[in-house]
Amino acid sequence: MSSVKVINKSPYPLPEYQSEHAAGLDLQAVLDSAIELAPLERVLIKTGIFMALEPGTEAQVRPRSGLALKKGLTVLNSPGTIDADYRGEVGVILVNLSNEKVRIEPGERIAQLVLAKYESINWQEVESLDETARGSGGFGSTGH
Repeated sequence: MSSVKVINKSPYPLPEYQSEHAAGLDLQAVLDSAIELAPLERVLIKTGIFMALEPGTEAQVRPRSGLALKKGLTVLNSPGTIDADYRGEVGVILVNLSNEKVRIEPGERIAQLVLAKYESINWQEVESLDETARGSGGFGSTGH
C-alpha cells in the first residue's frame, strides 16, 4: 500500500475504498448547491483534495460505472491523469451523455481515483523496427 500526502479542503472525509479489493477511491463533488447538467453539457467539479504523489506514480480519474449506467454521466477525458508534480486541487470533468438533464448533489460520489505506477520513456531512434506477424495492422485488423 502506498502512502500519499494529502490536504483535504472539502467538507467530507477523505476518499475511501468502498470494498475490500476495490482499485479506486471514490471522489465526492464539492458544490455549494446541486447542479443540473443538460444533455452533452460538461462541467469541471472540484473535490477539495490536494495531494503529492511519489515520482513514478500517477493518479487516474475514472468514471464510476453506476453513474454511467444509471445517469449517463462519465469523465470526459477518461482517464484523467494527475501527475506526480501537480499540487493543485483535483477536479473532475463530467459530461452528461444521456438525453435528459442530470442532477448532481453536493457530496455525491462522482468519479474514482486509481493510483498507478509508470515508467518514463527514453527514446532510442533507429532506422527500422523488428517484424511481427501483425505488422502495421491496426484499428480492427485482428478480427471482430
